[in-house]
Amino acid sequence: MQVDNLIHVSSAAASPDSGSEWARTKFLGEQAVKEAFPWATIIRPTQLFGPEDRFLNWFANAANMYPAVPLVDGGNALTQPVYTTDVADTIMRVVDDPEEYEGKTIDCFGPADYTYKELSEFVFDITNQDPTVAEVPKSVMLASAKLMQYQPLPMVTPDLVELWSEDYLPPVGTQEDYDAQTGKDKILTMKDLGVAQTPIEKIAFNYLHRFRKGGHFALAGGYHGNHTEKSA
Repeated sequence: MQVDNLIHVSSAAASPDSGSEWARTKFLGEQAVKEAFPWATIIRPTQLFGPEDRFLNWFANAANMYPAVPLVDGGNALTQPVYTTDVADTIMRVVDDPEEYEGKTIDCFGPADYTYKELSEFVFDITNQDPTVAEVPKSVMLASAKLMQYQPLPMVTPDLVELWSEDYLPPVGTQEDYDAQTGKDKILTMKDLGVAQTPIEKIAFNYLHRFRKGGHFALAGGYHGNHTEKSA
């Protein structure tokens, strides 16, 4: 079968040395694609955020489901999330001009990095949730996850614990590090395709405010009877 153009979506976390099986298999898949289709374009996003994501929504859902929201090793690992629409726009640029990006790797990441603890605080500031946040050692979290993984649609699995205990960052480094690359094998970023990075602060409120008790207008004066009627 002839394949003229191929786009393979991998992950910035792809690594043969990761504790996460998911990340290791992402690396193996990437290598298999490169071997079979050397002209393939590899897209490597960091963690995705956007409506119905399993990333920022995870914190808000966990606050509703569990007596405490667990953070692996205190939530100190770093991540640099990217907006789903930015990744989609990047892929569309490749689709529009596939020959230009044959054999290239394109890393997609947002403009800032955060710890998971910082992200939890950011989410709860939007949702007005006030959960207990537990800083759980990885070993304890893994033991719990081995049981929790058997829940329907599990929120926590051993592999997620492994993944969230490691930094999930652009493999080359900062945007400046990518810009400093030279040669035909340089790894591209969204910037090279003319796609601007969308800050998480610009998007997250739009889909996280639904977790507020009473909804979006709960704090508005006069809503839900929070006002006094003037007597005639």
